[in-house]
Amino acid sequence: MMGVSRSLLAEGWEWPIHGLRHTPEAGTSGWYCWTGELSDASDFFVPIHERHLVERIPDLAGYLSLPPGTRFLVAPDYVDIWDDPSVLDT
Repeated sequence: MMGVSRSLLAEGWEWPIHGLRHTPEAGTSGWYCWTGELSDASDFFVPIHERHLVERIPDLAGYLSLPPGTRFLVAPDYVDIWDDPSVLDT
């Protein structure tokens, strides 16, 4: 399971897609993916199985195998992947 923004699950979502991976715990992968502005609202992310997100957006398949402490930003013809150890502290 992972957290995905409601905006990414909506019809007509827009690029880019942001992703960050915390340390997996309690049956989750640690992944959070979103589009648009990140929010700290309690209902910003909804749980979804990774498989279902990949069915919707196959371009994400390879990125979800990246290790904890990784972030990515993906858009058509653009990919940026970097380490962010600060996400391992939370």
